[in-house]
Amino acid sequence: MNRPLRHIAIFCGLLMLALLIRTNWLQFAQSEELSTHEHNRRVKITQFATPRGDIIVGGKAITGSKAVEGTDFKYQRTFKQGPMYAPVTGYASQAQGMSLLEKTYDSILSGQDERFAFRHAKDILTGEPRRGGDVITTIDPKAQEAAYKGLTDLDARGAVVALDPATGKVLALVSTPSYDPSVFAGNSFKEGDKFQALVDKKSKPLANRPLRETFPPGSTFKIVTAAAALEHGVVTDVNAPTDAVSPYPLPLASNKIGSEAGDAVCNKASLKTAMQYSCNNVFLDAASKLGVDKMRETAEKFGFNADIYSEEFGDMLATKSLYPEELDKPGTALTGMGQGSLTSTPMQMAMVTAALANGGKMMQPYIVEKLQGPDLSTLEEHEPKLKNQAVSEETAKKVQEMMEFTAKEGSAQKALIDGVTVGGKTGTAQRGNDVTKEVPYGWFVSYGKKADGQAVAVAVFIDPTAMDISRSDISGGGLGAPIAKRVMQAVLGK
Repeated sequence: MNRPLRHIAIFCGLLMLALLIRTNWLQFAQSEELSTHEHNRRVKITQFATPRGDIIVGGKAITGSKAVEGTDFKYQRTFKQGPMYAPVTGYASQAQGMSLLEKTYDSILSGQDERFAFRHAKDILTGEPRRGGDVITTIDPKAQEAAYKGLTDLDARGAVVALDPATGKVLALVSTPSYDPSVFAGNSFKEGDKFQALVDKKSKPLANRPLRETFPPGSTFKIVTAAAALEHGVVTDVNAPTDAVSPYPLPLASNKIGSEAGDAVCNKASLKTAMQYSCNNVFLDAASKLGVDKMRETAEKFGFNADIYSEEFGDMLATKSLYPEELDKPGTALTGMGQGSLTSTPMQMAMVTAALANGGKMMQPYIVEKLQGPDLSTLEEHEPKLKNQAVSEETAKKVQEMMEFTAKEGSAQKALIDGVTVGGKTGTAQRGNDVTKEVPYGWFVSYGKKADGQAVAVAVFIDPTAMDISRSDISGGGLGAPIAKRVMQAVLGK
């Protein structure tokens, strides 16, 4: 063989070898990845080839499936009370994909989980169709309805989160305005247009505000500042007068910050009185004396700066709530009253409240109680987990004392429930550089405890941008407390 032919033969041999290596790589090394890739149409066809299992709330299915014709997809997802439960279920669309619980537990719901292998083999022999498993949630339907109705009656953008302080169960998770996942569950052009219209809306109905959006928490963060001051010994007696003057001069700055309750009430007030009337000066002063490191340390023990929901929530991972890494003295002081560059999700503030109500123990939040097979056998069952001891039990009890006093004698009275011990804290959070133009956010956090030990913690967030309401009427106590009260009543049977 002459030299040019030999070179050509070697080159062709190398090409064949590369082809064989690539083929084997695809067949063995990448087969699993390609067979389950989200853009593999066969994957989507399989997902909707049979009726999906259901997402269960309060013992009843809030999802379903219906047969469709004229498409590769034999079944289409349906949702009951879709807008109310959308922040929990997410969507399962033939064209737009999946989100939240529908995505996280797709292998269970579509019946493709490897734990169903034996059953699939049996079904093939018996001719039975493949069936998906169910996802049993921790959501309390009465609490969810109370939260959703409370926000929609106000026509507000907002969020409500309710937790069981002792276990971490998510009892309510609401976001408004919301959307109905059923309207774009198929793959028609019309449904695609409806989905795009939701994407383009300024009110962001697809946003999951309880988990995915952060806001300045305003005065609700004062319960964290109070806990930090007690934990680090800056305050030892909640009833003793402080030396915090009102209006309060910010460190290294020329401006002074007052309080709506007025200087006569807030000047050198005790921590308990400051909580009652939400006096800014006492909490600004406490944060200044604590310093940035101790303030951040306490905030982080409550879950700030950490992905504390990733393990249990899967696709429902919450955006981090942030206590900034670097703050000057004025910035540190401002965080004491929940302002400055501090941000929080509604879920985070619900967790802070739940931890304080639970003697300082912060439980890992979870929204799925159990996974079960088509035959109702249990595949997995959640066990409550202690995430962190945020503060000592003694500190938690002192903050409870102040929150309960605030509910009885202060700004949180609209959350009071007969026969229930209620603690609360209002919050109005300024946003933007010009506070005269931007309407503030309204916040409210509370907990309710019955004599038998049953308890619930609630966080309510309200963005009144689209509401027909005067600026003077925007307050956490006025707007959020009645919603929190109805949610607590729903959970506690009051």
